[in-house]
Amino acid sequence: MSYDKKRILVTGGAGFLGSHLCDRLVEQDLEVLCLDNFYTGRRRNVEHLQAKPNFELMRHDVIQPLHVQTDAIYNLACPASPVNYQRDPIQTMKTSVFGALNMLELAKRCNATLLQASTSEVYGDPEVHPQEESYWGHVNPIGIRSCYDEGKRCAETLLFDYRRQNGVEIRVMRIFNTYGPRMDPNDGRVVSNFIMQALKGEPITIYGDGSQTRSFCYVDDLIDGMMRLMNAEDGVTGPINIGNPSEFTILELAEKVLAMIGGSSKLNHMPLPSDDPLQRCPDISKAKSTLGWQPKVSLDEGLERTIHYFRSYV
Repeated sequence: MSYDKKRILVTGGAGFLGSHLCDRLVEQDLEVLCLDNFYTGRRRNVEHLQAKPNFELMRHDVIQPLHVQTDAIYNLACPASPVNYQRDPIQTMKTSVFGALNMLELAKRCNATLLQASTSEVYGDPEVHPQEESYWGHVNPIGIRSCYDEGKRCAETLLFDYRRQNGVEIRVMRIFNTYGPRMDPNDGRVVSNFIMQALKGEPITIYGDGSQTRSFCYVDDLIDGMMRLMNAEDGVTGPINIGNPSEFTILELAEKVLAMIGGSSKLNHMPLPSDDPLQRCPDISKAKSTLGWQPKVSLDEGLERTIHYFRSYV
């Protein structure tokens, strides 16, 4: 993959996705500035990169302006699990909105390309299935998830306004459920929850009857799609869905995890959280046609790798 941008800024670079992206960029001998405030990111995720001459770690909150030189910006900074983004919803909204604004100002000054990590949550509890990028969404603007959903929607608005008004080169990537090594075992996301509960022999918590669906994209596939979007020719702005279109019910996921780990865990059904979407699955036609991208790692293969990682926590 060709890459003509030499100095790369990754915000949220010590997080789950950010650290995997930093790995790939460092491997390509690019100069990588990893930015994180460590609200959810962890130093251990990037400690293996610290000795690399082309890697630098900086503690900084994107809510504050940043003055560095860069050729490209991957803006991944934001808590991404409900447990974390609902802990301080005002901080979450600020991170999405002020963070995007500050990174856009930086991109404008440096004539850099900015890729915004948006989310499938912009579709809310969708009335269109699977979700394609032209769908405007069905989002509660005042619910407990709104700080994240609406924060990301506002960030997308800012990116396109900066492109129209200031000519900033942008990329908008809508990320669907992603999993893999370096997920926080306590972040409350369904894959990490199920694996940790099964490894400990605890009841598997299923919200609702388990019939709600999700699509699960392995982290290596996601990072490949992200880099392809950044490297796309000028004018490819997105939004572009990046996710795995293979759809599974939550109950099916629980059964897969239990079959792989074994043990005596039972299923424990709890009430469905407020505004939790019942269906979530990407239409990736645009990613296929524009980026030549589609996921390669099956759910079984990805779960095996992820379970292996999480065993170190038990």
